[in-house]
Amino acid sequence: MTELTNSRLMVAEPHQSFGGDWTEIKLDMLNNYLAAYVQALKKHDFIKVYVDAFAGTGYRETQAESDAPDLFAEQVEAENAGFFDGSAKLALQVDPPFDRYVFIEKSPARMKELQSVKTDFHTIADRIDFRQGDANECIPEFCRKTDWQKTRAVLFLDPFGMSVNWTTMEVIARTKAIDLWILFPAGIGVNRLLKQNPNDISGAWQSKLDIFFGTSEWRNVFYKSSHEKTLFGEEMVVSKVPNAISAISGFYQERLRTIFPKVVSNPRYLCNSKNSPMFLFTFAVSSLNEKAQKLALKIAEYILGKTG
Repeated sequence: MTELTNSRLMVAEPHQSFGGDWTEIKLDMLNNYLAAYVQALKKHDFIKVYVDAFAGTGYRETQAESDAPDLFAEQVEAENAGFFDGSAKLALQVDPPFDRYVFIEKSPARMKELQSVKTDFHTIADRIDFRQGDANECIPEFCRKTDWQKTRAVLFLDPFGMSVNWTTMEVIARTKAIDLWILFPAGIGVNRLLKQNPNDISGAWQSKLDIFFGTSEWRNVFYKSSHEKTLFGEEMVVSKVPNAISAISGFYQERLRTIFPKVVSNPRYLCNSKNSPMFLFTFAVSSLNEKAQKLALKIAEYILGKTG
């Protein structure tokens, strides 16, 4: 375990991961949680819903953003290898099944592909709700129209890059009824955007980071000021903090704690073939019920702590 800079968060040491193994690890952890979740709630009268907000096979259009054309190249490579189409089918295989499935996908082509699952899972096809659109619009709409006195849900956020706005995260937390799994692009996204000098980050990407974190405070966390001697005397220099991925991960966890009552203490790094952290896989509970919080965290932290 490694203590993160400027944070009380403890993040599990990265495990060696080759090729597409990180995608398999992610899906395996999600699958294990869903299986435990339906068992835990099978004697309750709640309507159980699984929501997959990026249910298709990926988002190549994000790659075209001119400020960082190669920012998510590794994620695109994994997508092209066919790894990003597993979460919906895994959820549909869980036994006992959820009462309802909500699959959100922005791309019309990917939505058409996704709808084919109804053929494979015809016995529960009437439980599947497909919604084409931006997750930042579809998730708030789903949350507003759901009766959370009668409903409980697991939401899986596996976005391409930094597609989920902080305002969407706030809506999720306010339901007080959703267990959230999220793949956070600590290394593959945020860290690559952070130039050594913050002034070198384009205005568009600074705004994107503000929207993504829901605050501009990241500037004070990811950069430090120091006095350096030069030929012209002492100057104030602003530079990126060492161990930046740890600082980024810790900051995101702390941001989650500002809106969710409980967040796991051992989120998991998912690494590329060089054992460099690409993502942080983390979990948060929106329920205010202490018993529900305790059980959800116990299951999630056990799954995240397993070596894989």
